[in-house]
Amino acid sequence: MGERVKKKDGKQTDKVYMVIPAYNEAENIYTVVDEWYRILEKEDIGEGSRLLVIDDGSKDETFQILNGMKEGRPKLLAVTKPNSGHGATLLYGYRYALKEGADYIFQTDSDGQTRPEEFRGFWKLRANYDMVIGNRSKRQDGWTRIFVTKVLKLAIRVCFGVKVTDANTPFRLMDAKALKKQMKYIPKEFNLPNVLIAVIYEKKKMKTKYIPITFRARQGGVNSINLKKICGIGAKAFRDFIVINRVIGNAKDEECNEC
Repeated sequence: MGERVKKKDGKQTDKVYMVIPAYNEAENIYTVVDEWYRILEKEDIGEGSRLLVIDDGSKDETFQILNGMKEGRPKLLAVTKPNSGHGATLLYGYRYALKEGADYIFQTDSDGQTRPEEFRGFWKLRANYDMVIGNRSKRQDGWTRIFVTKVLKLAIRVCFGVKVTDANTPFRLMDAKALKKQMKYIPKEFNLPNVLIAVIYEKKKMKTKYIPITFRARQGGVNSINLKKICGIGAKAFRDFIVINRVIGNAKDEECNEC
C-alpha cells in the first residue's frame, strides 16, 4: 500500500476528505470546524483535501454558522440535507468523498470529544493500512456510553464471530479504494455504518491499526441520542447483523459501482 503516498514537485498530493456529520451543534460547530480546518492547512496534507461538514437537517443555527465560516476557508465544504440520522449522514459523506475522488477518508464527530492534533499520527501511517482507527481506551463520556460499547462488542462477537477493539469510534482514517469495495455490504440508511465497517475489515482480515486516542466529554450542547434511542438502534442492528453476516460470507470482494 506504500505506493498510495503521492508527491509532485516535492509536495504532497494525497487527497483526504474529512467527514463530519452535524445535528443541532450550534454551540460546538465553530470551534470544531476551526480546529479541524487548521489540520488541512498543514504542508503535508494534499492540496485537494477538503473538510466536509454535513448538516443533518438541524433545527438550530448550525448550518448558518457553517455557511458563514466558508469565507476565507476555501477547503471547507458545508452541505445540508433533510434529517436522516447519524448513520445515514455518515454514509452520505462517504459516498460524497468517493465521488469526488478522495484518496483517503477521515471521519470524526462535531461534538468536540476528539482532539484534532492526534490526527497527525494517523496520517503518517496511511500508506500502511486499509484503516487506522482510534481506540477510546480512556473515555470521559459517561458510564452509559461505555456500557453500550461493551454490549455492542459482545453482540459483534455473537453475530459475526470476530473480536473488534472499538467498533464505533468516530476517529478513523480509511483508504478510499479499500472502503469503496466494502460499501456494497452496508444498507443505504444503516444506523451503525462505522460499526459494520470495522466488522467487515476484521472478518476479511484487512490491514487495520488501532491507536489509543483521547475521548473527552461533549464540549457543549445536548446529545440528541438518549439511552432509549440507543437501545432501539441496537435491537434493530442486532437483527440486521445476522442477515448482513450471511451476505458478507457469500459475496465476492468486488468494488461497489454505485458508490
